[in-house]
Order: sequence, then C-alpha cells, then structure tokens
Amino acid sequence: MTGLGAVTPLGIGVDELWQGLVEGRCGITELAGAEFDGLPVRIAGSVPVDPAGLLPRPQARRMNRAAQFAVLAAREAWQDGGLDVAGTVESGLEPERVGVSVGAILGDASVLVGGDRQLRDKGPRAVSPLTTPMTVPSQAASQVSLALRITGEARTVSSACASGTEAIGQAIDRIRYGHVDIALAGGAEAVITPAIMASFAAMRALSTHALGSTSPSRPFAKDRDGFVNGEGAGFLLLEAEEHARARGARIYCEAAGWGLSADAHHMAAPDPSGKGVALAMRRAVRDAGAHVVDVVHVNAHATATSDGDLAEAGALRAVLGRSVPVTALKGHLGHLQGAAGGVEAVAAVLTLHHGLIPPTIGCEDQDDAIELDLVTKSPRPLPALGDLALSNSFGFGGHNAVLALRRIG
Repeated sequence: MTGLGAVTPLGIGVDELWQGLVEGRCGITELAGAEFDGLPVRIAGSVPVDPAGLLPRPQARRMNRAAQFAVLAAREAWQDGGLDVAGTVESGLEPERVGVSVGAILGDASVLVGGDRQLRDKGPRAVSPLTTPMTVPSQAASQVSLALRITGEARTVSSACASGTEAIGQAIDRIRYGHVDIALAGGAEAVITPAIMASFAAMRALSTHALGSTSPSRPFAKDRDGFVNGEGAGFLLLEAEEHARARGARIYCEAAGWGLSADAHHMAAPDPSGKGVALAMRRAVRDAGAHVVDVVHVNAHATATSDGDLAEAGALRAVLGRSVPVTALKGHLGHLQGAAGGVEAVAAVLTLHHGLIPPTIGCEDQDDAIELDLVTKSPRPLPALGDLALSNSFGFGGHNAVLALRRIG
C-alpha cells in the first residue's frame, strides 16, 4: 500500500477522514431538499462538499456523482503515492501495466431517476444521451482510467456492501499473478436518493434515532436499530513490493491477503450463525500466510443492525478465540454501501501506520451479547504484539469479504 485517498461525510481527503475518526466526529446530518420531505427517515452520511466543483467543468458534466467521488479519491491516492497527477506516462509508468479495480452497488442511482422523470415530463427528446453511460456502475472505474490514462484494465466489482473490499482483493491478485504492477483499488457510491431511502426504511433497515449528542448509527450498542445510509469513495494505491521499492515509494503496510465466502442464507438478512463471516476471516488470514494469533486489530463491518452485529461478533469470537481490539466506524460515517470497504480499508491502513486505533462512536452502552473488546470514547494505541489487521465487509445477499493487512517494521 503506497497511497491513500478518500472522500467521505467527514470531508474531502484522507487527512479529514483520519482526524475526524481520531477525534470522534460524526459526519451524519439531516437531509435538506424538498425531495426528501415526507420520508420516515431523513438523516444520512452525505459528503459535505459538491464534488463537481473540485473537477474541471467539462469533465464533471460527464460523470455521475459516484464517479466524481472516485476520481477525486483515486487522484489523491495517486499523488500520495508520489506519482504525477497528469497520468501514467508522466509518472514514468507503462500504462498497460497499471490497473483500476472499483467496487460499486449502483454507483449513482439519481441519473436513471432523472432520465425517467425527463421522459415522463417532457418526452424522449428531453432525455440526455449521457443517461446510459452515466448510469452504469462501471462508470467510476472508467473515469478513473480516463483521468490517469490507465490502460492495463478497469474492473468493476458488484457484491452489495462487500463490493469495495472485494475490489481491493481482486487488485491484490492481479498484482500477485503478474497481470499488472500497480493498481488503484477501492469503492465509490452515491445512493442517497428518496426512493432508496424509502426502500431501506420500508425494510426497517434504517436507524430511526435522531441527531443528538451521539451518533444515530450505533454499532454494537444495546439500542442499535439500523444503519444510516451514506456516500463517498475510498481508494488505495497497491504495488508489487519490488516495483514500490525500485521507485523509492513510501510503504504504509503490506496487503497480505484476503478472503471471500457466501452465506447462502437469505436475500437480505445475515446468517445468524456467522459461519460465512468466520469462513471469510479464516481464508483472509490463511491467504496472508499467517495465523489467528497474529491478528492485532479488526475494523468491523458493524452496520448497527441488530442481527448483523450479533452475527459478526459471534464470528469474531469463534475465529480469534481471544480478546482483540475492535473498532467500527459507521457511527462516524454512516454506511457508505459499495464504498464502505474502500474507506474502511484506508482507515485500517492508517491504524497500522500510526499505531493508533480510532474509537467507535455511537456505542454508549455496549450490548452484553457482543462480548468484544470494543475501542470506545478515545483512541487506543495498537498492541505491540501481532502484525495483522482485518478489515471486514459483508453485504446483503450473503456476500462476505475480508482484507488482511500487515504492518511493516
């Protein structure tokens, strides 16, 4: 891992993300705009800055909101890795040896909704020719490749809320097996729309807690009652070790391994046994050539749903068999959907790099059934013994993906 980039409800950039996490700030706000009037839930983790204003106007007009997030985060990771923002050639790289791997569920649902509204209100001639290319989930990957002139590959992974983590895992393998030397990988999502908010509310999946002294998203808490919808992007620059060392790159940590599994249980609900989650974690540790005793920290998926948090906690206890410091970041950010894995991987990398675990916010009173060593109230130094951190992502439909990251030095 040689570069990091993020656009989140805490602000633009990795510094805003990290400082917000360490300080225990909450980026969840009330949704403004008449289109959200009448919804049973009107809070979300919205990015506080219009991303279109941070990009050249002609370029921004041809991107959906998720792609705008992706380009900003990918460009930051690229520059953080010491590369020229003008692109691959200017950075001294072979464009065909560089790849992009992006996770997204829908990308940006508002474009298709807007096109349908134009069709109904004004007829077919009013529908923009950009509607289709700006609707597809793969737009984020293609726009990142365009922005940096990356020709090796531009991949899109769609596996519900595990998408960002799986996209990073796919990039690890593409480098391992020699297809590319360097890759930008992560997730991007922009699905805070009235219909999606209403759908999640109808599922009774959203938190109904009001904004107040603590976050309405309450991972592992006794009073948790659902997730908070969010948006953003998180990207990492990954390289083959010899490639990074040859160009003198700063190395944050090692992308040591990853694991996948499927619950095969329900179209939306998690398997309460946590067996699929446990399998993905064990596979990630094994893929890293490590043992569970090497795990020093877990960045939990923990969406603050009643069943999901219990299943993950049970899996953590079953796999690790001991107390390991755990943090859950959705109290700060909300649930960024396909982007969650990318942003939370950035946070896990920074945890290893700085030796500091950000606190979980929103959990004022931990559920007795969770039985985890949850970091709350203030940051905690990373334990000295052990070198592996896990970053968990689990998606509705039973998609499970886990990254294993190893600290260096």
